[in-house]
Amino acid sequence: MLRFFLIGFLATAVLAVGVAAAIGSWAWYVLLVILVALLVVGVYDVIQTRHSILRNYPVLGHMRYLLESLRPELQQYFIERNYDGRPYDRDVRTMIYERAKGINGELSFGTERDVEAVGYEYLVHSIAPVTQPAEPPRVLIGGPDCTRPYSMALLNVSAMSFGALSANALRALNRGAALGGFAHDTGEGGLTPYHLDGGGDLVWEIGSGYFGTRTGDGHFDPARFKDRVAHERIKAVSIKLSQGAKPGLGGVLPAAKVTPEIAEFRGVPVHEKCVSPAAHSAFSTPRELIRFIAGLRELSDGKPIGFKLCVGSRVEVLALCKAMLAERSTPDFIIIDGAEGGTAAAPLEYEDHIGLPLTDGLMIMHNALVGAGLRDRIKLGASGKIALGNDIVKRLIQGADFTMAARAMMMAVGCIQAQRCHTNECPVGVATQDPRRARALDVADKSERVFHYQRATTMQAAQIMASLGVSEIAQLTPHLLRKRISPTEQRSYAELYEWLTPNQLLEEPPATWVLDWVAADPDSFRPQFAGLDR
Repeated sequence: MLRFFLIGFLATAVLAVGVAAAIGSWAWYVLLVILVALLVVGVYDVIQTRHSILRNYPVLGHMRYLLESLRPELQQYFIERNYDGRPYDRDVRTMIYERAKGINGELSFGTERDVEAVGYEYLVHSIAPVTQPAEPPRVLIGGPDCTRPYSMALLNVSAMSFGALSANALRALNRGAALGGFAHDTGEGGLTPYHLDGGGDLVWEIGSGYFGTRTGDGHFDPARFKDRVAHERIKAVSIKLSQGAKPGLGGVLPAAKVTPEIAEFRGVPVHEKCVSPAAHSAFSTPRELIRFIAGLRELSDGKPIGFKLCVGSRVEVLALCKAMLAERSTPDFIIIDGAEGGTAAAPLEYEDHIGLPLTDGLMIMHNALVGAGLRDRIKLGASGKIALGNDIVKRLIQGADFTMAARAMMMAVGCIQAQRCHTNECPVGVATQDPRRARALDVADKSERVFHYQRATTMQAAQIMASLGVSEIAQLTPHLLRKRISPTEQRSYAELYEWLTPNQLLEEPPATWVLDWVAADPDSFRPQFAGLDR
């Protein structure tokens, strides 16, 4: 058998080289050491039981594991075309890097994409474009119950916690946000000095673990919330119901990663496993959620309060709308996270097969609010693979008022899409708690890059809007976004999708929505399909 031949060959070689070394030069000793090491490895491979390939192919089998470890780099740098990498292709990554560095971010010689492929989308320019505004548009966040509204930028830093990102990465993001006048979402891991370091505006995210505002047994602590939310840098509060990478699943931080510092910020015991429950304990029904939001607004002295979710069921969205109507109270904003988004590590089954993509989730929420007569009270944010100006404009057309970006902002501070965020071995110091790796990230330089990237991207979005003949967000309509649906036909979003009119669900729900509307219950997230022809 091959394994015995290899071991025999190495043993014979060791013996021969040993004799030569005894009568020859020192170079034979070097060769002898190498052969002895290979013989030891070969013998170990044969007797170990964990890897079958090494038992049958000692020494040589290690080549398989070496090539496997190099595969991501080989794929990214030598095999992928400019436009087919995942989750972000090289063209998009290059554009982010160049804009972050203050380079124009332009390409020449035409597109490499197949513009005639089914599914290809494009924006409809105008023969009579308008003048580009000097500054990108902003949107005022705050409904009728909010006394301290906030002017939100077109593109902001999406939720990323300390623990997921390094302290230096958070510092750079926050300082960049301060330079550019846009918001920085803290993520659910608690409010830390690193989020406050640069003076940027914050959206404080509160998840099911209530980190930073929890009691000893893990429930929401109103007194602690009131004390912390008073900080001048906190401009809004977002309740995380679910996220794109793993909707319906809570997070777990292993005990080894719960350092004294992280334990302090999260309000949990040090060196003990930190679990984010899948569901909130402060509420369990749509109506209770709306009351909880109203309570947080009162505790925060009138700051905007909203929630973030990855949409799954349209019935649940409609149940939320009914609860808002019943309570005569609304959130100030809702952020829709797409299933294609998310920086968090998650099981493959969740990343690939659970949750609606951003396009579907965003349009469901927009239409539900319009049909329930609530859209003018609530601003919508979109989060999920937002990277370039066209991404922003596309989401605005689909119903959003502003956008959030996580991975693109990570790239602006140096992320190279190594996809090792969950290993604590980020090669550029962005997604790690290893101080030796994190020190590679220069805060002063990367904060400038965050500022330049956000500025260039929002200005590009404003320029695209001007090319469409639009001078403000309200003028964007579904007619301006088209999709190819066959080799010979393309249609606008106005034709492809159903768009409800104000109060339509209250007056006469369309046939395509009526069953879900009837099944929606303001006192339960469970669809009430009993007795319905479903």
